[in-house]
Amino acid sequence: MATSSIFASFDIRDKETAEKFVKALEESANGPEWKPISSVKAPLTDKSAILELWAKREQKA
Repeated sequence: MATSSIFASFDIRDKETAEKFVKALEESANGPEWKPISSVKAPLTDKSAILELWAKREQKA
Protein backbone atom coordinates (compact mmCIF):
# COMPACT_ATOMS: atom_id res chain seq x y z
CA MET A 1 0.00 0.00 0.00
CA ALA A 2 2.69 2.50 0.94
CA THR A 3 4.71 1.86 -2.21
CA SER A 4 1.68 2.22 -4.43
CA SER A 5 0.77 5.55 -2.84
CA ILE A 6 4.34 6.85 -3.28
CA PHE A 7 4.42 6.04 -6.98
CA ALA A 8 0.79 6.92 -7.67
CA SER A 9 1.66 10.47 -8.73
CA PHE A 10 4.77 9.55 -10.72
CA ASP A 11 4.54 10.77 -14.28
CA ILE A 12 7.68 10.31 -16.38
CA ARG A 13 6.97 11.54 -19.89
CA ASP A 14 10.40 12.24 -21.37
CA LYS A 15 13.84 10.67 -21.63
CA GLU A 16 15.57 13.33 -19.51
CA THR A 17 13.23 12.80 -16.55
CA ALA A 18 13.62 9.03 -16.85
CA GLU A 19 17.41 9.34 -16.87
CA LYS A 20 17.36 11.61 -13.81
CA PHE A 21 15.12 9.14 -12.00
CA VAL A 22 17.37 6.17 -12.81
CA LYS A 23 20.46 8.15 -11.77
CA ALA A 24 18.84 9.03 -8.43
CA LEU A 25 17.96 5.36 -7.85
CA GLU A 26 21.52 4.28 -8.64
CA GLU A 27 23.04 6.91 -6.36
CA SER A 28 20.72 5.82 -3.58
CA ALA A 29 21.60 2.16 -4.04
CA ASN A 30 25.34 2.87 -4.14
CA GLY A 31 25.35 5.34 -1.26
CA PRO A 32 26.70 4.62 2.20
CA GLU A 33 24.91 2.08 4.34
CA TRP A 34 22.28 3.68 6.53
CA LYS A 35 22.98 3.49 10.24
CA PRO A 36 20.60 4.72 12.94
CA ILE A 37 21.75 7.71 14.98
CA SER A 38 20.76 6.10 18.26
CA SER A 39 19.92 2.58 19.21
CA VAL A 40 16.35 1.56 19.94
CA LYS A 41 15.73 0.08 23.35
CA ALA A 42 13.82 -3.17 23.55
CA PRO A 43 10.33 -2.88 25.07
CA LEU A 44 9.93 -3.68 28.75
CA THR A 45 8.56 -7.15 29.30
CA ASP A 46 9.57 -7.74 32.92
CA LYS A 47 6.54 -7.17 35.15
CA SER A 48 8.54 -5.73 38.06
CA ALA A 49 10.38 -3.29 35.75
CA ILE A 50 7.06 -2.10 34.30
CA LEU A 51 5.58 -1.59 37.78
CA GLU A 52 8.71 0.32 38.83
CA LEU A 53 8.41 2.60 35.81
CA TRP A 54 4.74 3.31 36.54
CA ALA A 55 5.58 4.04 40.18
CA LYS A 56 8.11 6.67 39.05
CA ARG A 57 5.49 8.18 36.75
CA GLU A 58 2.93 8.45 39.56
CA GLN A 59 5.50 10.16 41.83
CA LYS A 60 6.04 12.93 39.26
CA ALA A 61 2.30 13.64 38.89
